[in-house]
Amino acid sequence: MEGSPPVSSPPRSLRALAALPLLALALVLAACGGPDSGQDRAPGAEATADRVEPLSGPAPRAALPVTVDSADGRRVTVRSTERVVPLTGSLSEIVFALGLGEQVVARDITATFEEAADLPVVTRAHDVSAEGVLSLKPTLVLAETTTGPAEAVDQIRAAGIPLVVVEPARALDDVADRITAVSGALGVPDAGERLRERTAERIDAVRADIPDTDERPRVAFLYLRGSASVYLLGGADSGAGSLIEAAGGVDAGTESGLTKDFTPLTSEALAKAAPDVILVMTKGLESVDGVDGLLKIPGVAETPAGLDRRIASIDDGLLLNYGPRTDRVLADLARQIHRDGGSR
Repeated sequence: MEGSPPVSSPPRSLRALAALPLLALALVLAACGGPDSGQDRAPGAEATADRVEPLSGPAPRAALPVTVDSADGRRVTVRSTERVVPLTGSLSEIVFALGLGEQVVARDITATFEEAADLPVVTRAHDVSAEGVLSLKPTLVLAETTTGPAEAVDQIRAAGIPLVVVEPARALDDVADRITAVSGALGVPDAGERLRERTAERIDAVRADIPDTDERPRVAFLYLRGSASVYLLGGADSGAGSLIEAAGGVDAGTESGLTKDFTPLTSEALAKAAPDVILVMTKGLESVDGVDGLLKIPGVAETPAGLDRRIASIDDGLLLNYGPRTDRVLADLARQIHRDGGSR
């Protein structure tokens, strides 16, 4: 969903949505895109500068051609990176952080950071427009295994465009591998090594400052789309658990026994999770009319988090991206779930 991917990218693996009526699903997907500026952030949640910091120094020079392994089992030869189209916000972040943003000619709807704002969008919700991509004459397309529809991906490949697929990120440990995959496809492995080191150092620095306490707050990740009446509770595969644990919290959904990615939100599920803090994406919070609206969802007000109005919110385009800006996400999340825990 949001990667804004937006979110970030919001969780594209929301398999629970498959059971929704088609109209509701369309509304959910439509709500996923778009920049997050001016959204209804939980009081006390600090805005993170929506910019990507490139590596210092001149842009790296690609050593091409290069043949790489694509995550869908193919071997792909890349001969030019003059016109790059990354099909997720997270992949776009990595390309820009490597210092190659000038070569990006289009963006996915979940790429909401400032430097990408003026690029043409080649996705609708999370569906790729093959015609839109091909019209920009790319020399390399970067995708994830969740990118679709499959027909669009096949159409791009049939046109002779090198298309490299990368595994989506689910946890902090995935960040380095994604940077390696993208930098390899771009022919700049040395820059990739520098970016991996910089990212790891920054994440480690944040983790070193996170309170070490036996009283770890229970944090429930809720995926909200009020316009479509979609309310989901994150479980073991939601993608947020790794961040919650690294921020010094306990993933309440997983701890309560939820083994899937998301499950429909019920009063019973919330009572079992018993969160001290509720984590949401900013656009999701806006869709339910802010904290007061969130507390009107059945079961929320009765949780420890609801009783204390402890709500943490992170920008849709940042929360689940697992990339060069994850240190900022981790610092923001840790600040909100500790130090009296988010909004009041």
